[in-house]
Amino acid sequence: MIHQTAFVEPGAEIHPSAEIGPFCYISGKAKIGANNKLIARVSVLGETTIGEGNVIFPNACLGGGPQDHGNEFQEGARLFIGNNNVIRENVTMHCGTPKGQTSVNGEEPEKLTTRVGSGGMFMVNSHIAHDCVVGDNVIMTNNAVIGGHVRIGDGAILGGNSAVHQFVRIGRKAMIGGMTGVARDVIPFGMVTGDRGYLRGLNQVGMKRSGYDEATVKSVVRAYMFIFKGKNGTFEERVAEAKSKFADNEIVQEQLQFIAEAMHSRRQVLIAE
Repeated sequence: MIHQTAFVEPGAEIHPSAEIGPFCYISGKAKIGANNKLIARVSVLGETTIGEGNVIFPNACLGGGPQDHGNEFQEGARLFIGNNNVIRENVTMHCGTPKGQTSVNGEEPEKLTTRVGSGGMFMVNSHIAHDCVVGDNVIMTNNAVIGGHVRIGDGAILGGNSAVHQFVRIGRKAMIGGMTGVARDVIPFGMVTGDRGYLRGLNQVGMKRSGYDEATVKSVVRAYMFIFKGKNGTFEERVAEAKSKFADNEIVQEQLQFIAEAMHSRRQVLIAE
């Protein structure tokens, strides 16, 4: 299952069911699981671990040294990729640095490591930088890029030519519009557009597809209007009041927890225009 023109360094661990196409390069420290298909000219560098059932298109480069000056060739830097992802042409995913991932609520960040989940689709020219944590079922459209130490929640969608600034968090099932720059954290189910992105509303379609009923969705919308569009008190005061006001809505509570984590870490949450 390894094409005669592929170059596999000694030491690489490749499952017998994996297909390694023409002109691929596989590092001696790489681990490639069952039923992966590397179509052609795929480079798997350094200590990269690829799960099962991924399809990787030509010219993807996985596990390269980070674009972080002075940390390009760190011993022990790693990239972990989950299962059943589609990784299209020219995608780049870099390994971690000694600085580690973004800390949330004072947790100890994992160092030298970039992690990508399962079930995602990473379209042409998309880029995942060093020390990122990307969840499951994430879609990064053509030319979407995320800087170092970014966290992307499960099911988030990044539109074409969008860019996420380093250290930013994108919440679960948030949607980032095409050609949007994101410089602050985005709440779960938030919708962001604009050349310098603003919070424009909520991903109500995503909530319904996730199985939430109409009453729950409407309650989330009311909470959004109260927190982000309200005129009474400060933003922090409205956040505190919403915790009890919408205590029975799990999405609102998830959003409030996300905001609380940002405040605890002295981070900024993207606000409505």
